[in-house]
Amino acid sequence: MGAGLLIKFIANIHVMIIPLEKKAHANTDVRTEMIQPFLKWAGGKRQLLPFIHKYLPRKYNNYFEPFVGAGALLFDLKPTSAFINDINEELINCYDVIRDFSEELIADLIKHKNNSDYFYDLRKTDRGTSFSDLTNIQRASRIIYLNKTCFNGLFRVNSQGQFNAPFGSYKKPNIVNETVIRSVSRYLRKNNVTTSNVDFSVVVQQAGRGDFIYLDPPYDPISETASFTGYSLGQFNRNEQVRLRDCFNELTVRGCKVMLSNSSTKFVADLYADFNIIPVNANRNINSVGSSRQKVEELLILNYTP
Repeated sequence: MGAGLLIKFIANIHVMIIPLEKKAHANTDVRTEMIQPFLKWAGGKRQLLPFIHKYLPRKYNNYFEPFVGAGALLFDLKPTSAFINDINEELINCYDVIRDFSEELIADLIKHKNNSDYFYDLRKTDRGTSFSDLTNIQRASRIIYLNKTCFNGLFRVNSQGQFNAPFGSYKKPNIVNETVIRSVSRYLRKNNVTTSNVDFSVVVQQAGRGDFIYLDPPYDPISETASFTGYSLGQFNRNEQVRLRDCFNELTVRGCKVMLSNSSTKFVADLYADFNIIPVNANRNINSVGSSRQKVEELLILNYTP
């Protein structure tokens, strides 16, 4: 083989190697992309992520999310040091079980049946004394199953704290998403993610200068019928909104970077009149009447200049 042909042959080999290296890297990225919410959630932030990204602080230390919900922003940012919290005990139990017992959870989820009789039998478990006999794994499995098979993916409880969303009659609900559960489990185990089930004001007590806090509380209702009060046993009324604003002020004095999401009401705008208020449009996907789903204005409120 002549020198010219040899050089051309070697060059072609090099060109072939580069795409293979890129493909291997892409496969790793595909796996990490499955770190995403494992539940449907009223008020979830997945479709607002492009807006939130636009206004994130460029640098921060620890990440705090006192109203974590389904964790759309948490799983999008994937911080290495995070404190996540929610007042909903069953929700936080799901995070803990996925972190520590992902395979046992998957094995239990596989046992569930997609029919109304089974759904209502499992739903009524929290009406009796047998609920206390469930293991943490069984409780997490129950909540994920009910969430994936109930109408519109609502997490709703009555005044006694009992799950009361009706059966959804879906043909093939994705009850056992093994890839997502395992990916979320790996993320939670490999990073310093602390979970808690306390009041929002408690979890942020350890936040300090340079930390980033994302607040996504139950929204101030835009009308008499818009309030979603069934997320937990307690209600997040306007007194709670004022208490949250006071916490926002305190975190600001401490040198924390804070972003808050809420509905676009005069009440909320007046509460945070001294801060940066950014209107964004959201297409709310969970509603009891499908035809009424539409874009609504929400607010992002920042105590820093983005």
